[in-house]
Amino acid sequence: MNDVDAHELVTAAAHAARNAQRSLARAPRAVKDAALEAMARSLTEHAESILAANAADLERGREAGMRPGLLDRLALDTGRLDAIAASLREVAALPDPVGQVVDGSVMPNGLRVRRVRVPLGVVGMIYEARPNVTVDTAALAVKSGNAIILRGGSAAQDSNAAIVAALRGALEDQGLPADLVTSVDAAGRDGARALMRAHGLVDALVPRGGAGLIRTVVEQSTVPVIETGSGNCHVYVDASADLQAAVDIIVNAKTQRVGVCNAAETLLVHADAAPAYLPKAAVALWDKRTTLHVDPTTHRILAEVAAGSGCEELLTEATETDWDTEYGSLDLAVRVVEGLEEAVDHIRAHTTGHTEAVIAQDVGVINDFIAGMDSAAIMVNASTRFTDGGQLGLGAELGISTQKLHARGPMGLTELTTTTWIVEGEGHIRP
Repeated sequence: MNDVDAHELVTAAAHAARNAQRSLARAPRAVKDAALEAMARSLTEHAESILAANAADLERGREAGMRPGLLDRLALDTGRLDAIAASLREVAALPDPVGQVVDGSVMPNGLRVRRVRVPLGVVGMIYEARPNVTVDTAALAVKSGNAIILRGGSAAQDSNAAIVAALRGALEDQGLPADLVTSVDAAGRDGARALMRAHGLVDALVPRGGAGLIRTVVEQSTVPVIETGSGNCHVYVDASADLQAAVDIIVNAKTQRVGVCNAAETLLVHADAAPAYLPKAAVALWDKRTTLHVDPTTHRILAEVAAGSGCEELLTEATETDWDTEYGSLDLAVRVVEGLEEAVDHIRAHTTGHTEAVIAQDVGVINDFIAGMDSAAIMVNASTRFTDGGQLGLGAELGISTQKLHARGPMGLTELTTTTWIVEGEGHIRP
């Protein structure tokens, strides 16, 4: 589709979304919750067509040589679709942020002042092959009184079309405008560019995907961007760590789901713990077919273990680029460090500001690790996989922000609101 067509489609979608959002901005919680429940039912009722559409997307992805981690992110099955529907109900059960009083006071002159949460308005999403994001963002938008315009990428085009149709039908069944949830996928990449330039029609834009996508949106958008980040997440195992817990954590953080931004990509191990810990961790990771990209010290410790386990092909020497790589696959960079200070220095040099984890029993080490980090989330004796809106009580998430303005970390309902100052007087005039 050419630029003129994309511009017209996005402009029309944005105007329709703004009109639709006005009807929802002041809607009571009961109306929004009923809509979310209806959206959940609609996904279940249309499960067959949604899964068929997803199967078509997956087939195209395989034919195009899509990486296994990306295929996993794209894939839906009955269990995943049920979980996505359940997330709609979880969001419905959360408190409504709209109308919440953030703070207030009475001024010395008698003016009554308060700040109240209100919706952002129209939010745009540009994201990659993640059908669950289509539902999560729609759920959060409706609950927080916003309209959402979605550009979900060609890899998931059939899945997203089927999901959006189901959600729009549910909204109409509840007497709400379907244009509260709109897709501009039909405009292709030109639609994404038009969405980035819809200043004045779209109030905020959220990119969610790989580093290249996020960088493009941040650099080219004239719409205010809430920047999400790629995840070069680190796990540091201290000499004071419970080593079995540390093995369990790194296996979960790396292999539980590899194609996500909160999967661990680098393991740092204190030199005093390395001889006992690394063989156990390596065998557990190799059992999941994880390739370890290691520094020379780690290689010396693991070479004999790899030979004895028949896993020589899963042990390779790290290059400098490995420390900055978000693999999104069964690959893990591993380095032995002399202590906490070297671990912190390494993380600060290579982090994307997403999630870092420390495994330790020494309270001083834990506190110093926390103080040394500058990331959106810090895990203490827990997997990096918990940096997730659904896991942290948000019901769902718009994305994980690694910036420091407006929102940081998993973004839920509150992050889809802004505030209005309400000032009440009794004929007050300024002297």
